[in-house]
Amino acid sequence: MLQELKKELQIAGVVALENESMKRHTTFKIGGQASLFVEVDSEQQLCRLMQLIKQYHIEYYYLGKGSNVLFADEGFDGVILHFGAKLSKISVQGEQLYAMAGASLQQICIEAQKAGLSGLEFAYGIPGSVGGAIYMNAGAYGGEMKDVIQSVDCVDKDGVMHTLTAQELELGYRTSCFEKNGWCILGATLSLKKGDSQEIFTQMQDYMSRRKEKQPLDKPSAGSAFKRPQGAYASALIDQCQLKGYRVGDAAISEKHAGFIVNLGNATCDDVLQVADDVSRLVKESTGFLLEKEIRVVGKK
Repeated sequence: MLQELKKELQIAGVVALENESMKRHTTFKIGGQASLFVEVDSEQQLCRLMQLIKQYHIEYYYLGKGSNVLFADEGFDGVILHFGAKLSKISVQGEQLYAMAGASLQQICIEAQKAGLSGLEFAYGIPGSVGGAIYMNAGAYGGEMKDVIQSVDCVDKDGVMHTLTAQELELGYRTSCFEKNGWCILGATLSLKKGDSQEIFTQMQDYMSRRKEKQPLDKPSAGSAFKRPQGAYASALIDQCQLKGYRVGDAAISEKHAGFIVNLGNATCDDVLQVADDVSRLVKESTGFLLEKEIRVVGKK
């Protein structure tokens, strides 16, 4: 079916890279090849792509900055729909900021600060895209995307556009309705509040300083490896169990922050998953708390 899809894409003038290494598109620098990799460049193109994907029963995955995802070593036998520069426009009107899915969280925070709008400070330094942040309701330092989302424009599996209100998004801890329905996020309207531009800048810099001080930003990772268990913190539990530095191959629990699994050079997907499973088991045996992976694993059978 992929061959038929490739022909359709050529007819439609859509450029698709074949056998593209996912190491090049993820912050973990891990993963095999994707059969097809498409740089989505417009709303109309996305709608057509979704129609073709449904017609040919092809597996697909949406990718932004690749900051919370781990691709299988075997690769991905399907289509990666990548949201990059062409779908990253940002606009501000009054106390509302509209951002397309490919925009980085870093950039929307900067644009909000320039406009004297408060509410996004918590997201400064999270290395993801707007689409990914909505998909998993990203958060830090007491703030979450659900605190600022007013509505989201998206495309369903039939290639039809929708606008969903915040109440329809089923936003919870690191989850949203998009995990279940497979729809594609195109952009979002965020509702912010007027604030002092300098105070917002100072707060953003404070959060960034904390990240640099505490997190292993010098090594490839996918951010926080585990969800926060109710009544505890994953990193504290791992530290308590003296598992900092625990290693399988080139994947290891960070010596700097126990909540991160880092790639020390040539880690494989299997290495990372083994570290995560081992640590989860050892923490459960020692503390009774169950650690669940926050990282999205793609292509693993």
